[in-house]
Amino acid sequence: MEPVLSVRGLRTHFVTPERTVSAVDGLTYDLHPGKTLAVVGESGSGKSVHALSILRLLPEPPAKVVAGEILFRGRDLLRMSPEEIRSIRGDRIAMIFQEPMTSLNPVLRIGEQIAEAVILHQKSSKEKAWAKAADLLGKVGIPHPEERVHDFPHQFSGGMRQRAMIAIALSCEPDVLIADEPTTALDVTIQAQILELMKDLQREYHMAIILITHNIGVVAEMADDVAVMYAGRPVENAAVADLFKDPRHPYTKGLLASVPSIYCRKDRLAAIPGQPPDLGDGFTGCPFAPRCPAVMERCRTQDPPQFHLEGGRMANCWNVEDESKGRWHRFETSRGGA
Repeated sequence: MEPVLSVRGLRTHFVTPERTVSAVDGLTYDLHPGKTLAVVGESGSGKSVHALSILRLLPEPPAKVVAGEILFRGRDLLRMSPEEIRSIRGDRIAMIFQEPMTSLNPVLRIGEQIAEAVILHQKSSKEKAWAKAADLLGKVGIPHPEERVHDFPHQFSGGMRQRAMIAIALSCEPDVLIADEPTTALDVTIQAQILELMKDLQREYHMAIILITHNIGVVAEMADDVAVMYAGRPVENAAVADLFKDPRHPYTKGLLASVPSIYCRKDRLAAIPGQPPDLGDGFTGCPFAPRCPAVMERCRTQDPPQFHLEGGRMANCWNVEDESKGRWHRFETSRGGA
């Protein structure tokens, strides 16, 4: 199956008179129709910047995509004119932003915000667009949609605003849906409902989904494939079952070891010691080397290549060559914090 979206060697920098920050550095993956790819990493790893690079929503300057390709059905989004990318953004590729209260326009009714994309991209009449807005609100689980379509965002709860954002994103039945932390700030029950809603709508529309998250539990629930990022760089790509069963990169191992479990009888959760590097300082070698329990000397001086492994998975780590030598180390419980 041909991928609907292919990211190849994406590099996005923020350039200021003082310094250059490499926010995304060499990200590569394929996204297939009807599948969900989770992009995982801690805050500041470049997950959201990569998504905004796809839609070309970053302010230029200071942001600049300095290398790579983003191929949507074979066409490079980075080489499209502003008019061409506007015709795709919100139509063929849509995005659910992280905070719905700041993403929704507070002075426009919910129905207007859904109908706007339908009128723009599908050349629909205002009456038909409003009817579709009400229908979409019903599909995403808003009760009495014919009435609530006339409400303003402040009249919706947090979970309802997130559902409204999903309705806006689905208004033109996109091929690709980018969901940036779609369950942030929602309670656990509402989180589960939102995730189940996304899976149901994915089956109905046969969408491909890019799910940006740092929640490993959400990854296990939603994803088919996973791309792990650290300090702007890709460190591991794998099918979700393979990643959980046999992570290859030490950072991935650390992430999985830090997940709380009802079976865990330790006083504290495992933690990865140290801090991520400052992306504006520049560094040589592997960015994870100062925190890695399996570090070797060349890790500090040479960038690790991307090793292609069995099952189509990839890992950017020198230790992949040395697995047979027993160089992997398990992350033990850190006394420095939970």
